[in-house]
Amino acid sequence: MTDIFNHTQTHTEEETDVLTLTEETCSLIVWNDEVNTFEWVIETLMEVCGHSHEQAEQCAYIIHFHGKYAVKNGSYDSLKPQCEAITDRGINATIEVTT
Repeated sequence: MTDIFNHTQTHTEEETDVLTLTEETCSLIVWNDEVNTFEWVIETLMEVCGHSHEQAEQCAYIIHFHGKYAVKNGSYDSLKPQCEAITDRGINATIEVTT
C-alpha cells in the first residue's frame, strides 16, 4: 500500500528578468553663428519648436552669449524633424544625448 500522505511536493519558482526599454532623452542644440539675426532665430524657434516669443527671445540671447543652447528636450525621433527644419532655415542645430 502506498502512503499518499508522505509525498513531498517541490515548488520551483521561475525567475523572470523583465527588460524595460527606455528611450534616451536628447537635447536639440542650436548653435551661435555670425550670419543669422536674432529676429530670424526667434521666429524659427517660435514656428518650429512652438516657443512663445519671450521663450524664443531668451533662447536666442543664451545662444548668442554662450555659443549654444538646448532649446528643447525629448526623444531623438521627436526632435529630428525639428532639427532638420531649423537647419533648413540656415541655422546650425544638432541633437545630443543627455546624460
